[in-house]
Amino acid sequence: MTSFNQSPLATPQEAAEFLRTTTKSLNQDRYLGRGPKFVKHGPRRVLYRWDDLRAYVEANTFQRTDDRPVAV
Repeated sequence: MTSFNQSPLATPQEAAEFLRTTTKSLNQDRYLGRGPKFVKHGPRRVLYRWDDLRAYVEANTFQRTDDRPVAV
């Protein structure tokens, strides 16, 4: 398993593992303008800040199924 704090920036693979999803899902979320914030490094490189990944999880943590999401 990856150590989630080796670098201040996570690769899409590390972010997907942390969020228990796939890189394809993260790609789709970026395209649709949802999901965690990300950093563009150059024309094609995408990275995620660990703080943004944790904030995304926190903003999408609910007490009940009918709770509304909090905008991040």
